[in-house]
Amino acid sequence: MTSKSAAVPSPRPSPDSKLFVLDTNVLMHDPTSLFRFEEHDIFLPMATLEELDAAKKGMSEVSRNARQASRFLDEMLARTAGDMAEGIVLDTGGKDCTGRLYLQTEAIHGDLPARLPAGKADNQILGVVRHLQEAHAPRQVILVSKDINMRIKARALGLAAEDYFNDKALEDTDLLYTGATELPATFWDEHGKDMESWQQLGTTYYRVHGPACASLLVNEFVYLDGDTPFSAQVRERNGKTAVLATLKDFTHQKNAVWGIAARNREQNFALNLLMNPDIDFVTLLGQAGTGKTLLTLAAGLSQVLDEPRYAEIIMTRVTVPVGEDIGFLPGTEEEKMAPWMGALEDNLDVLNHTDDEAGDWGRAATRDLIRSRIKVKSLNFMRGRTFIKKFLIIDEAQNLTPKQMKTLITRAGPGTKVVCLGNIAQIDTPYLTEGSSGLTYVVDRFKGWAHSGHVTLQRGERSRLADFAAESL
Repeated sequence: MTSKSAAVPSPRPSPDSKLFVLDTNVLMHDPTSLFRFEEHDIFLPMATLEELDAAKKGMSEVSRNARQASRFLDEMLARTAGDMAEGIVLDTGGKDCTGRLYLQTEAIHGDLPARLPAGKADNQILGVVRHLQEAHAPRQVILVSKDINMRIKARALGLAAEDYFNDKALEDTDLLYTGATELPATFWDEHGKDMESWQQLGTTYYRVHGPACASLLVNEFVYLDGDTPFSAQVRERNGKTAVLATLKDFTHQKNAVWGIAARNREQNFALNLLMNPDIDFVTLLGQAGTGKTLLTLAAGLSQVLDEPRYAEIIMTRVTVPVGEDIGFLPGTEEEKMAPWMGALEDNLDVLNHTDDEAGDWGRAATRDLIRSRIKVKSLNFMRGRTFIKKFLIIDEAQNLTPKQMKTLITRAGPGTKVVCLGNIAQIDTPYLTEGSSGLTYVVDRFKGWAHSGHVTLQRGERSRLADFAAESL
């Protein structure tokens, strides 16, 4: 491409406007990235279009995104009447996106080191960035890529390169909602004036007023340590007024759920959410061994077999790679999922040995009863389903994209409870980070909703060996 065809047309862009060159993986990760650059312009090299075309076949999430990106481009080209070299208006119906899209229409031979093979698509894109940088100086030309090595190569060549951040629910995962807040030691001194309290169905309620209430969220847990420890859940909040409700103490063996009692404060918070029929959506975060799966299964079995509040437990888990075919394994759907369900088997063993007086025959009968009410499903076959009065557990949810998470949660019908479990520090899926994981996304979007709750579990409760290994290795 000559400098003329790559140049920005009149009217000239604002001095602050940048030209972003998109790598293929950005479009395959988020097809809507075309409309995320506001007043800045976008340039698509021919190598990007070639890779997009090669990736469009298949049923994976990446293939679907590649097809969607191609459709967006086709729609925009269909509306373009003038010279393509003048750029394509990125019109989304909103006012935020005012930049233009430019496609490579002529050959570009960027000046790259001889050791970089010219036939490789990544190097072709780097050559385009180098050419545009020289042709449009002093305007900023920036490569946008999800590929870390691609960004390293670009910076080694003196080219500007950035990651694609618009897909992230949070820039800093340290700011992720934990679901619990420690109250200041002076809380009652500052908020105890004009306090109202009453009891209803065994729960004590406190209506408090003060500045700390403004930052609280509905269903958030609050606690105070010290001589008179206090734990409660925020039931209502209006400005600087909040209603706090005391919790059921699941740490006491008399309140044990299917033989499982909470071993720490966060586990107690989690069981209060899992056993509350008014909470439709629960997210539990925590490292391995914090009890996420065990607590959830215990709560599910108690509400399926003892009450019964739900008809059955449905458990699903991301098979890595996500969404790929599992048909090469023999047997039924549940038998095909068995290799990924080791965590379920381990926790069922724990739950089945909580009653020592039952004997081997009793435990065998209990095991058969439990297995008849737990269904293991694959994510591949969730689309189009509606779950009614089900206790749905989504394990390893950190490997789901926000779109996949939406697909699963919208399966919930009347009377269904959805529980998402995961550890955002253990993401195995390409292109997902702690900030862009579907689990981070739903925690951030659901916080403060009256029928959802979240807890980040802190302490491992497996064994002294596991605790020491987690701290020392």
